[in-house]
Amino acid sequence: MAQTPDPALFDKIVNLSKRRGFVFQSADIYGGFRSTYDYGPLGVLLLRNVKDQWWRSMVQLRHDVVGLDAAVLSPPAVWEASGHLANFTDPLVDCRECNERFREDKLEDPNTCPNCSSTDSFTEARSFNLMFKTHAGPGEGSGHEVYLRPETAQGIFTNFMNVLNTSRKRPPFGIAQIGKSFRNEITPGNFVFRTREFEQMEMEFFVPPDEVSQWYEYWRNERLNWYLNLGMTAENLRLRDHESDELSHYSSETADVEFMFPWGWDELEGIANRGDFDLTQHAKHSGERIEYVDSSDGSRYVPHVIEPAAGATRTTMAFLMDAYAEEEVNDDTRTVLHLDHRLAPFKVAVLPLSKKEALTPTAREVFDIVSPLHMTDYDETQAIGKRYRRQDEIGTPLCVTVDFDTIEDRAVTVRDRDTMAQDRVAIDQLVGYLAERLPE
Repeated sequence: MAQTPDPALFDKIVNLSKRRGFVFQSADIYGGFRSTYDYGPLGVLLLRNVKDQWWRSMVQLRHDVVGLDAAVLSPPAVWEASGHLANFTDPLVDCRECNERFREDKLEDPNTCPNCSSTDSFTEARSFNLMFKTHAGPGEGSGHEVYLRPETAQGIFTNFMNVLNTSRKRPPFGIAQIGKSFRNEITPGNFVFRTREFEQMEMEFFVPPDEVSQWYEYWRNERLNWYLNLGMTAENLRLRDHESDELSHYSSETADVEFMFPWGWDELEGIANRGDFDLTQHAKHSGERIEYVDSSDGSRYVPHVIEPAAGATRTTMAFLMDAYAEEEVNDDTRTVLHLDHRLAPFKVAVLPLSKKEALTPTAREVFDIVSPLHMTDYDETQAIGKRYRRQDEIGTPLCVTVDFDTIEDRAVTVRDRDTMAQDRVAIDQLVGYLAERLPE
Protein backbone atom coordinates (compact mmCIF):
# COMPACT_ATOMS: atom_id res chain seq x y z
CA MET A 1 0.00 0.00 0.00
CA ALA A 2 1.12 3.54 -0.73
CA GLN A 3 1.83 6.14 1.93
CA THR A 4 -1.41 7.97 1.22
CA PRO A 5 -4.72 7.72 3.09
CA ASP A 6 -7.44 5.51 1.63
CA PRO A 7 -10.72 6.98 2.97
CA ALA A 8 -12.79 4.21 1.36
CA LEU A 9 -11.01 1.61 3.49
CA PHE A 10 -12.63 2.96 6.65
CA ASP A 11 -16.19 2.08 5.61
CA LYS A 12 -15.07 -1.30 4.29
CA ILE A 13 -13.53 -2.23 7.64
CA VAL A 14 -16.54 -0.98 9.63
CA ASN A 15 -18.91 -2.96 7.41
CA LEU A 16 -16.75 -6.08 7.51
CA SER A 17 -16.47 -5.82 11.29
CA LYS A 18 -20.22 -5.89 11.81
CA ARG A 19 -21.09 -8.32 9.00
CA ARG A 20 -18.55 -10.94 10.04
CA GLY A 21 -18.67 -10.48 13.80
CA PHE A 22 -15.49 -8.59 14.62
CA VAL A 23 -16.96 -5.49 16.29
CA PHE A 24 -20.53 -4.46 17.18
CA GLN A 25 -21.90 -1.15 18.41
CA SER A 26 -22.50 -1.48 22.14
CA ALA A 27 -26.18 -1.50 23.19
CA ASP A 28 -27.09 -1.72 19.52
CA ILE A 29 -30.71 -2.80 20.18
CA TYR A 30 -31.20 0.44 22.14
CA GLY A 31 -29.85 2.62 19.36
CA GLY A 32 -26.22 2.24 20.40
CA PHE A 33 -24.12 3.95 23.04
CA ARG A 34 -21.70 6.43 21.54
CA SER A 35 -18.01 5.57 21.61
CA THR A 36 -18.44 2.08 23.07
CA TYR A 37 -18.05 -1.16 21.15
CA ASP A 38 -18.40 -4.87 21.81
CA TYR A 39 -16.05 -7.43 20.29
CA GLY A 40 -17.89 -10.29 18.60
CA PRO A 41 -16.88 -13.95 18.11
CA LEU A 42 -14.11 -13.10 15.64
CA GLY A 43 -13.10 -9.78 17.16
CA VAL A 44 -12.52 -11.21 20.61
CA LEU A 45 -10.20 -13.82 19.09
CA LEU A 46 -8.27 -11.28 17.03
CA LEU A 47 -7.94 -8.87 19.97
CA ARG A 48 -6.81 -11.70 22.23
CA ASN A 49 -4.20 -12.79 19.69
CA VAL A 50 -2.81 -9.24 19.46
CA LYS A 51 -2.52 -9.09 23.26
CA ASP A 52 -1.04 -12.58 23.44
CA GLN A 53 1.63 -11.70 20.88
CA TRP A 54 2.50 -8.53 22.81
CA TRP A 55 2.74 -10.49 26.07
CA ARG A 56 4.81 -13.20 24.41
CA SER A 57 7.34 -10.73 23.05
CA MET A 58 7.43 -8.45 26.10
CA VAL A 59 7.27 -10.98 28.95
CA GLN A 60 7.47 -14.64 27.92
CA LEU A 61 10.53 -14.35 25.70
CA ARG A 62 12.42 -11.97 28.00
CA HIS A 63 14.22 -12.62 31.26
CA ASP A 64 14.12 -8.96 32.28
CA VAL A 65 10.35 -8.23 32.26
CA VAL A 66 7.65 -9.46 34.65
CA GLY A 67 3.89 -9.01 34.62
CA LEU A 68 1.30 -7.23 36.75
CA ASP A 69 -2.47 -6.78 36.85
CA ALA A 70 -3.33 -3.70 38.92
CA ALA A 71 -6.74 -2.39 40.02
CA VAL A 72 -8.88 -0.19 37.79
CA LEU A 73 -10.13 2.04 40.65
CA SER A 74 -7.68 4.33 42.43
CA PRO A 75 -7.90 7.02 45.14
CA PRO A 76 -7.33 10.69 44.25
CA ALA A 77 -3.90 10.64 45.93
CA VAL A 78 -2.49 8.50 43.12
CA TRP A 79 -3.60 10.94 40.43
CA GLU A 80 -2.55 13.99 42.40
CA ALA A 81 0.97 12.56 42.65
CA SER A 82 1.09 11.58 38.97
CA GLY A 83 -0.03 15.03 37.86
CA HIS A 84 -3.20 13.80 36.18
CA LEU A 85 -5.54 15.88 38.34
CA ALA A 86 -3.74 19.03 37.30
CA ASN A 87 -2.43 18.22 33.83
CA PHE A 88 -4.55 15.49 32.20
CA THR A 89 -6.75 17.93 30.30
CA ASP A 90 -7.79 18.85 26.78
CA PRO A 91 -8.82 22.33 25.57
CA LEU A 92 -12.63 22.33 25.20
CA VAL A 93 -14.66 24.78 23.11
CA ASP A 94 -18.42 25.03 22.48
CA CYS A 95 -20.10 26.25 19.33
CA ARG A 96 -22.65 28.94 20.31
CA GLU A 97 -24.78 28.16 17.24
CA CYS A 98 -25.21 24.35 17.39
CA ASN A 99 -24.02 23.70 20.97
CA GLU A 100 -21.60 20.95 19.86
CA ARG A 101 -18.33 20.57 21.77
CA PHE A 102 -14.88 20.04 20.31
CA ARG A 103 -11.23 19.72 21.23
CA GLU A 104 -9.71 22.99 20.12
CA ASP A 105 -6.38 21.38 19.22
CA LYS A 106 -8.10 18.91 16.85
CA LEU A 107 -10.06 21.47 14.82
CA GLU A 108 -8.88 21.81 11.21
CA ASP A 109 -9.99 25.45 11.25
CA PRO A 110 -10.11 26.98 14.76
CA ASN A 111 -12.55 29.64 13.50
CA THR A 112 -15.11 27.37 11.77
CA CYS A 113 -17.44 24.84 13.38
CA PRO A 114 -17.13 21.45 11.59
CA ASN A 115 -20.72 20.60 12.53
CA CYS A 116 -22.71 23.68 11.40
CA SER A 117 -20.03 25.65 9.49
CA SER A 118 -20.57 28.76 11.60
CA THR A 119 -17.58 31.08 11.81
CA ASP A 120 -16.24 32.77 14.93
CA SER A 121 -18.85 30.94 17.01
CA PHE A 122 -16.59 29.18 19.50
CA THR A 123 -16.41 30.01 23.19
CA GLU A 124 -13.09 30.63 24.90
CA ALA A 125 -11.17 27.39 25.37
CA ARG A 126 -11.26 25.89 28.86
CA SER A 127 -9.44 22.93 30.36
CA PHE A 128 -11.43 19.71 30.56
CA ASN A 129 -10.10 16.88 32.75
CA LEU A 130 -10.36 13.54 30.98
CA MET A 131 -10.66 11.28 34.02
CA PHE A 132 -13.88 9.55 35.03
CA LYS A 133 -14.80 10.17 38.66
CA THR A 134 -17.09 7.96 40.73
CA HIS A 135 -17.72 7.18 44.41
CA ALA A 136 -16.76 4.21 46.55
CA GLY A 137 -19.01 2.95 49.32
CA PRO A 138 -22.48 4.20 50.31
CA GLY A 139 -21.55 7.86 50.58
CA GLU A 140 -20.85 10.57 48.03
CA GLY A 141 -18.76 13.70 48.09
CA SER A 142 -15.35 14.42 49.55
CA GLY A 143 -13.70 11.38 51.06
CA HIS A 144 -15.58 8.94 48.83
CA GLU A 145 -14.24 9.98 45.42
CA VAL A 146 -12.30 7.50 43.32
CA TYR A 147 -11.18 7.54 39.70
CA LEU A 148 -11.23 5.06 36.86
CA ARG A 149 -7.64 4.87 35.72
CA PRO A 150 -6.84 6.81 32.51
CA GLU A 151 -3.71 4.68 32.02
CA THR A 152 -2.36 1.42 33.42
CA ALA A 153 1.08 2.90 34.18
CA GLN A 154 0.40 4.29 37.66
CA GLY A 155 -0.50 0.85 39.03
CA ILE A 156 2.98 -0.24 37.97
CA PHE A 157 4.70 2.71 39.64
CA THR A 158 2.84 2.32 42.93
CA ASN A 159 3.78 -1.38 42.95
CA PHE A 160 7.42 -0.84 42.02
CA MET A 161 8.82 -1.70 45.46
CA ASN A 162 6.48 -4.70 45.82
CA VAL A 163 7.70 -6.14 42.53
CA LEU A 164 11.33 -5.23 43.21
CA ASN A 165 11.27 -7.02 46.57
CA THR A 166 9.41 -10.13 45.40
CA SER A 167 10.74 -10.75 41.89
CA ARG A 168 14.45 -10.44 42.76
CA LYS A 169 14.97 -8.33 39.63
CA ARG A 170 17.35 -5.42 39.45
CA PRO A 171 17.52 -2.54 36.96
CA PRO A 172 17.40 -2.69 34.03
CA PHE A 173 14.11 -4.60 34.22
CA GLY A 174 10.50 -4.01 33.25
CA ILE A 175 6.97 -4.50 34.54
CA ALA A 176 4.30 -5.14 31.89
CA GLN A 177 0.53 -4.87 32.07
CA ILE A 178 -2.48 -5.25 29.77
CA GLY A 179 -5.79 -3.81 30.91
CA LYS A 180 -8.72 -1.45 30.51
CA SER A 181 -8.34 2.31 30.80
CA PHE A 182 -10.96 5.05 30.67
CA ARG A 183 -10.80 8.58 29.30
CA ASN A 184 -13.70 10.98 29.01
CA GLU A 185 -12.75 12.04 25.50
CA ILE A 186 -14.39 15.22 24.24
CA THR A 187 -14.55 14.02 20.64
CA PRO A 188 -14.25 10.24 20.39
CA GLY A 189 -14.40 8.87 16.88
CA ASN A 190 -12.92 6.92 13.98
CA PHE A 191 -14.61 3.69 15.03
CA VAL A 192 -12.55 1.95 17.76
CA PHE A 193 -9.54 4.26 17.34
CA ARG A 194 -10.57 6.82 19.97
CA THR A 195 -13.06 5.60 22.56
CA ARG A 196 -13.79 6.33 26.19
CA GLU A 197 -13.16 2.71 27.24
CA PHE A 198 -10.17 0.93 25.72
CA GLU A 199 -7.38 -1.55 26.41
CA GLN A 200 -3.73 -0.68 26.79
CA MET A 201 -0.56 -2.74 26.56
CA GLU A 202 2.03 -0.89 28.64
CA MET A 203 5.45 -1.67 30.00
CA GLU A 204 7.59 0.43 32.34
CA PHE A 205 11.29 -0.36 31.94
CA PHE A 206 13.34 0.77 34.95
CA VAL A 207 16.98 1.58 34.22
CA PRO A 208 20.02 3.15 35.93
CA PRO A 209 20.01 6.91 35.20
CA ASP A 210 23.18 6.76 33.10
CA GLU A 211 21.68 4.10 30.78
CA VAL A 212 18.44 5.86 29.93
CA SER A 213 19.48 7.13 26.47
CA GLN A 214 20.59 3.75 25.17
CA TRP A 215 17.46 2.02 26.43
CA TYR A 216 15.25 4.71 24.91
CA GLU A 217 16.81 4.05 21.50
CA TYR A 218 16.54 0.30 22.04
CA TRP A 219 12.80 0.38 22.78
CA ARG A 220 12.06 2.78 19.91
CA ASN A 221 13.44 0.26 17.45
CA GLU A 222 12.20 -2.84 19.27
CA ARG A 223 8.61 -1.70 19.27
CA LEU A 224 8.61 -0.68 15.60
CA ASN A 225 10.01 -4.09 14.69
CA TRP A 226 7.22 -5.86 16.60
CA TYR A 227 4.63 -4.62 14.12
CA LEU A 228 6.84 -5.52 11.17
CA ASN A 229 7.47 -9.01 12.57
CA LEU A 230 3.71 -9.60 12.67
CA GLY A 231 3.38 -8.78 8.99
CA MET A 232 2.37 -5.12 8.98
CA THR A 233 3.40 -3.36 5.76
CA ALA A 234 6.57 -1.31 6.27
CA GLU A 235 5.24 1.55 4.12
CA ASN A 236 2.28 1.93 6.48
CA LEU A 237 4.50 2.48 9.54
CA ARG A 238 6.81 5.22 10.72
CA LEU A 239 8.53 6.47 13.88
CA ARG A 240 7.88 10.12 14.64
CA ASP A 241 9.66 12.06 17.36
CA HIS A 242 7.55 14.54 19.34
CA GLU A 243 8.24 18.24 19.13
CA SER A 244 8.97 19.93 22.45
CA ASP A 245 5.49 21.48 22.66
CA GLU A 246 3.87 18.02 22.26
CA LEU A 247 5.58 16.38 25.21
CA SER A 248 3.57 15.24 28.22
CA HIS A 249 4.34 16.80 31.57
CA TYR A 250 6.32 13.70 32.61
CA SER A 251 8.30 13.15 29.39
CA SER A 252 11.65 14.54 28.26
CA GLU A 253 11.44 12.77 24.88
CA THR A 254 8.79 10.67 23.16
CA ALA A 255 8.47 8.90 19.82
CA ASP A 256 5.28 7.52 18.32
CA VAL A 257 4.90 4.45 16.17
CA GLU A 258 2.39 5.74 13.63
CA PHE A 259 0.21 3.89 11.10
CA MET A 260 -1.28 5.16 7.86
CA PHE A 261 -4.97 5.08 8.75
CA PRO A 262 -7.69 6.02 6.23
CA TRP A 263 -7.61 9.56 7.67
CA GLY A 264 -3.80 9.82 7.61
CA TRP A 265 -0.89 9.13 9.93
CA ASP A 266 -1.93 8.56 13.54
CA GLU A 267 -0.54 7.00 16.71
CA LEU A 268 -0.39 3.28 17.44
CA GLU A 269 2.08 3.43 20.30
CA GLY A 270 4.16 5.92 22.23
CA ILE A 271 7.66 5.27 23.56
CA ALA A 272 8.42 7.83 26.27
CA ASN A 273 11.40 8.69 28.42
CA ARG A 274 9.60 9.42 31.70
CA GLY A 275 12.83 9.97 33.66
CA ASP A 276 12.39 9.55 37.42
CA PHE A 277 9.26 11.72 37.51
CA ASP A 278 6.73 9.07 38.56
CA LEU A 279 8.71 7.25 41.22
CA THR A 280 9.91 10.55 42.70
CA GLN A 281 6.38 11.95 42.80
CA HIS A 282 4.90 8.87 44.45
CA ALA A 283 7.69 8.82 47.02
CA LYS A 284 7.06 12.47 47.82
CA HIS A 285 3.28 12.17 48.12
CA SER A 286 3.17 8.81 49.92
CA GLY A 287 6.08 9.41 52.26
CA GLU A 288 7.52 6.01 51.29
CA ARG A 289 11.05 5.50 50.08
CA ILE A 290 10.99 4.31 46.46
CA GLU A 291 14.45 3.52 45.16
CA TYR A 292 16.83 0.75 44.21
CA VAL A 293 19.62 -0.21 46.65
CA ASP A 294 22.62 -1.98 45.15
CA SER A 295 23.49 -4.76 47.59
CA SER A 296 27.08 -4.95 46.34
CA ASP A 297 28.10 -1.44 47.42
CA GLY A 298 25.05 0.02 49.20
CA SER A 299 24.54 2.77 46.63
CA ARG A 300 21.02 4.06 46.07
CA TYR A 301 19.24 5.66 43.15
CA VAL A 302 15.78 6.27 41.77
CA PRO A 303 15.55 4.39 38.45
CA HIS A 304 14.59 6.22 35.29
CA VAL A 305 11.80 4.82 33.16
CA ILE A 306 11.31 4.07 29.47
CA GLU A 307 7.65 3.41 28.67
CA PRO A 308 6.39 1.69 25.51
CA ALA A 309 2.59 2.13 25.65
CA ALA A 310 0.33 0.74 22.93
CA GLY A 311 -3.43 0.68 22.45
CA ALA A 312 -4.59 -2.90 22.03
CA THR A 313 -7.90 -1.94 20.41
CA ARG A 314 -6.52 0.56 17.91
CA THR A 315 -3.64 -1.82 17.12
CA THR A 316 -6.17 -4.54 16.34
CA MET A 317 -7.97 -2.18 13.96
CA ALA A 318 -4.67 -1.28 12.29
CA PHE A 319 -3.83 -4.95 11.67
CA LEU A 320 -7.30 -5.39 10.11
CA MET A 321 -6.82 -2.40 7.84
CA ASP A 322 -3.31 -3.41 6.83
CA ALA A 323 -4.39 -6.98 6.00
CA TYR A 324 -7.50 -6.06 3.99
CA ALA A 325 -7.35 -6.68 0.24
CA GLU A 326 -9.69 -7.12 -2.70
CA GLU A 327 -8.34 -9.41 -5.42
CA GLU A 328 -9.59 -10.48 -8.83
CA VAL A 329 -9.85 -14.27 -9.14
CA ASN A 330 -11.40 -15.83 -12.25
CA ASP A 331 -13.37 -12.67 -13.09
CA ASP A 332 -14.61 -12.49 -9.52
CA THR A 333 -13.56 -10.26 -6.63
CA ARG A 334 -12.58 -11.96 -3.41
CA THR A 335 -12.09 -10.08 -0.16
CA VAL A 336 -9.23 -11.46 1.90
CA LEU A 337 -7.52 -10.58 5.16
CA HIS A 338 -3.82 -11.39 4.79
CA LEU A 339 -3.35 -11.58 8.55
CA ASP A 340 -0.24 -13.17 9.96
CA HIS A 341 -1.26 -16.66 11.10
CA ARG A 342 -0.40 -15.76 14.69
CA LEU A 343 -3.08 -13.06 14.67
CA ALA A 344 -5.79 -14.74 12.62
CA PRO A 345 -8.95 -15.47 14.66
CA PHE A 346 -9.12 -19.02 13.33
CA LYS A 347 -5.91 -20.72 12.25
CA VAL A 348 -7.72 -23.62 10.58
CA ALA A 349 -11.21 -24.28 9.22
CA VAL A 350 -12.50 -27.83 8.85
CA LEU A 351 -14.94 -28.02 5.94
CA PRO A 352 -16.79 -31.21 5.04
CA LEU A 353 -17.47 -31.11 1.30
CA SER A 354 -21.18 -31.56 1.95
CA LYS A 355 -23.59 -32.04 4.85
CA LYS A 356 -24.16 -35.69 3.93
CA GLU A 357 -23.99 -37.94 6.96
CA ALA A 358 -21.28 -40.08 5.39
CA LEU A 359 -18.76 -37.23 5.83
CA THR A 360 -19.78 -35.95 9.26
CA PRO A 361 -18.03 -38.55 11.49
CA THR A 362 -14.69 -38.14 9.70
CA ALA A 363 -14.98 -34.36 9.58
CA ARG A 364 -15.68 -34.25 13.32
CA GLU A 365 -12.73 -36.59 13.88
CA VAL A 366 -10.45 -34.18 12.00
CA PHE A 367 -11.83 -31.26 14.02
CA ASP A 368 -11.15 -33.11 17.28
CA ILE A 369 -7.56 -33.77 16.17
CA VAL A 370 -6.84 -30.17 15.17
CA SER A 371 -8.82 -28.04 17.65
CA PRO A 372 -6.73 -28.81 20.78
CA LEU A 373 -3.69 -27.41 18.96
CA HIS A 374 -5.11 -24.55 16.86
CA MET A 375 -8.19 -22.33 17.10
CA THR A 376 -10.43 -24.08 14.58
CA ASP A 377 -13.69 -23.26 12.84
CA TYR A 378 -16.14 -25.96 11.68
CA ASP A 379 -18.41 -24.98 8.81
CA GLU A 380 -20.67 -27.24 6.78
CA THR A 381 -23.21 -24.77 5.37
CA GLN A 382 -23.35 -23.48 1.76
CA ALA A 383 -21.26 -24.57 -1.23
CA ILE A 384 -17.58 -25.21 -0.63
CA GLY A 385 -16.56 -22.25 -2.82
CA LYS A 386 -18.61 -19.82 -0.74
CA ARG A 387 -17.15 -21.25 2.44
CA TYR A 388 -13.62 -20.74 1.08
CA ARG A 389 -14.50 -17.10 0.36
CA ARG A 390 -15.89 -16.63 3.87
CA GLN A 391 -12.73 -18.03 5.42
CA ASP A 392 -10.62 -15.77 3.17
CA GLU A 393 -12.63 -12.76 4.32
CA ILE A 394 -12.08 -13.49 8.02
CA GLY A 395 -8.37 -14.27 7.53
CA THR A 396 -8.24 -18.05 8.15
CA PRO A 397 -4.81 -19.19 6.83
CA LEU A 398 -5.67 -22.85 6.11
CA CYS A 399 -8.85 -24.72 5.19
CA VAL A 400 -9.00 -28.49 5.62
CA THR A 401 -11.60 -30.09 3.34
CA VAL A 402 -12.99 -33.53 4.07
CA ASP A 403 -14.38 -35.09 0.86
CA PHE A 404 -15.76 -38.46 -0.16
CA ASP A 405 -12.26 -39.73 -1.08
CA THR A 406 -11.26 -39.09 2.54
CA ILE A 407 -13.38 -42.02 3.65
CA GLU A 408 -11.32 -44.31 1.42
CA ASP A 409 -7.78 -42.85 1.49
CA ARG A 410 -7.82 -41.19 4.98
CA ALA A 411 -6.45 -37.95 3.49
CA VAL A 412 -7.75 -34.37 3.38
CA THR A 413 -7.21 -31.37 1.13
CA VAL A 414 -5.50 -28.36 2.74
CA ARG A 415 -6.04 -25.02 0.97
CA ASP A 416 -3.79 -21.99 1.52
CA ARG A 417 -5.59 -18.64 1.98
CA ASP A 418 -3.02 -16.46 0.23
CA THR A 419 -2.03 -18.63 -2.73
CA MET A 420 -5.17 -20.79 -2.90
CA ALA A 421 -2.83 -23.74 -3.57
CA GLN A 422 -3.97 -27.13 -2.29
CA ASP A 423 -2.11 -30.08 -0.76
CA ARG A 424 -3.37 -33.58 -0.12
CA VAL A 425 -2.34 -34.61 3.39
CA ALA A 426 -2.91 -37.89 5.24
CA ILE A 427 -4.95 -37.44 8.41
CA ASP A 428 -2.27 -39.13 10.51
CA GLN A 429 0.27 -36.57 9.22
CA LEU A 430 -2.00 -33.53 9.57
CA VAL A 431 -0.78 -32.43 13.01
CA GLY A 432 2.84 -32.26 11.85
CA TYR A 433 1.89 -30.55 8.59
CA LEU A 434 -0.07 -27.82 10.39
CA ALA A 435 2.67 -27.33 12.99
CA GLU A 436 5.11 -26.62 10.15
CA ARG A 437 2.72 -24.25 8.40
CA LEU A 438 1.61 -22.44 11.58
CA PRO A 439 4.70 -21.97 13.76
CA GLU A 440 4.59 -19.96 16.99
